[in-house]
This record gives sequence, C-alpha cells and structure tokens, in this order.
Amino acid sequence: MYRDEVFREAMELSDVPRGLPLVAGLTGFADAGGAVSQVNRYVFDTLESQRVGTFVNDILIDYRARRPMFHFEETSLTSFKPPRLSLDLVKDELGNPFLFLSGYEPDFRWEQVSDTVLGLVDDLAVESSSWVHAIPMPVPHTRSLGVTVSGNRNEITDALSVWRPSTSVPGTLMHLIEYRLQEKAHPTAGFVVLVPHYLADTEFPDAAVAALQGVSQATGLIFPTDALRESGRTFLKGITDQVQENQELKQLVDTLENRHDSYMEDNPLPSPLIGADGEIPDAEAIARQLEDFLAARGEDEPPDGNKR
Repeated sequence: MYRDEVFREAMELSDVPRGLPLVAGLTGFADAGGAVSQVNRYVFDTLESQRVGTFVNDILIDYRARRPMFHFEETSLTSFKPPRLSLDLVKDELGNPFLFLSGYEPDFRWEQVSDTVLGLVDDLAVESSSWVHAIPMPVPHTRSLGVTVSGNRNEITDALSVWRPSTSVPGTLMHLIEYRLQEKAHPTAGFVVLVPHYLADTEFPDAAVAALQGVSQATGLIFPTDALRESGRTFLKGITDQVQENQELKQLVDTLENRHDSYMEDNPLPSPLIGADGEIPDAEAIARQLEDFLAARGEDEPPDGNKR
C-alpha cells in the first residue's frame, strides 16, 4: 500500500498503468465561467472512471470556512456529500487511459500535498502533466475564448498562449505543483481560460470546451464535447439577444470587441486589457452594468435554464 499521511489508496498503485498523462482541475480560486467545475462534472458524467485514491479531508479542509452541506428533510438529516479531492483513472472517448486529479483546492498543507502529487507522478511514471484554470478578463463573449499557457512545453505555449503577461499573480496549489514539476524538468502545461468578466459568475459552457481543447492538444486525449458545444451555442444566443435589446450595453461590448480585435491583429497594444492610452477600458463599469442587466432579465426568463 502507498503510505502517505494525506492520501489514501482506493486501489493498489501497482494496478495503475505506468506512463499515462496526468490532467488536473481543482476548484477554489476564481474558476470563471465555472470552467473547472464543468470539466470535473463532465469527466465523471461522461467518461469511464475508477478511483485510484482520495486525499484526507480532515487534514486539508477548514470546515468553518467552507461548511459541508447536509440535506434536511422535515425532521431528519437524510444525506451528506463530503468534499472530495481525488486521483482517478479515466478513459477518454477512444478508450485511452489518463490520470485525473480533481476536486477542491486544500486550505492547508500545500507543500505536503504538492510533495504527495510529485511522489505519485514519479511512482506512476507519469508522462506529462496538464491542468486547467479560468480567470475573468475584459474580453467580449462574441469572440473565441483565448488561453494563457504556462509551463515548460514550448510547443504548446508558442501555439496557444494568446496573452503573455509579466506580472505577479495570486498563487494556487496547481501553480505550486507546476513550479515543482518544472524543477524536475517534468513536461507540464497549465491552461488558463480567459473568460468574459461579465460571465464569470455563470456556468459558461464554452469555458469548459476551451479547457478541454487545451488538454487535448497537450495530451492527444479525445473528449466528446458535442453536448457542451450545443449548450454553449444556446447560452450565447440568449446572452446576445439580451445585449442587443440594450443599446448602451451593446456599445460597451462593441468597445471590447474593437480592443480585442486590435490586439489579435498584432496592434502594438501590450495586452487585450490595455488601451492605446494605457488605461483599462472601463472594465468594471461594463461588468457592473451587464451583470445587473442580465441578472434582472434572468429573474424573469433565464435562457434555457442556465443559472446566473
């Protein structure tokens, strides 16, 4: 048995195939558009999986900061679903196996969890590691979602990373794991989906599709995303119809479109966030007005049941 304080095997590690890719998606920070949450749900709802092991909640979670939910039925507690951080053996659409690290981001012991993950990577001779994340950005919903790619796989970053800032960012556990993997020269790529900031609090299907596309390019795995893509088309039609009904909001989105297109056309703007005058293009104002508008409309008729 694998001996580790924070990880408990659900199957013998000797039964896990060696040389597989590792894919990771942890919720807890940002998760704009519900990208990571959707990917995690999609994998377990759509693909064949087998639990390899689970991380120990009592060591890693601050229960008073994020209390688990119990279902109360009239006079009694009828169900309880504990939080989960697990490693699973999953097969893609063509039956190709991969390892999937998913669930919550721990509150405690990041270095210890990172050491455990790196130990599993070594013990299982993991071929490569890829992880997904999503952040809100002042980009329009009318354009394809871009990604920022980190890691040491230059062929992936050169081909896919559309925004390459030099800045300080709030760290996540997966940032730490990526950093440690790079120190070991292990092939790793992190995909950050750039989600329209005014859709950050929704479940935006295209964000999950973009995340899965990145993983596919990094690993060669095939994911059946037809249902997500159809949901995305329906969702965007509802958003577009609502924006078209408000001329002021339409003008604001047009501004985002112009700045986005200028950046993508190799305009000397330093990033899609910054205008020629060096100022952020009223991002907060756009977000507030569009969020208020969509929320107000959503109270009466949310487009095809999508939550806001």
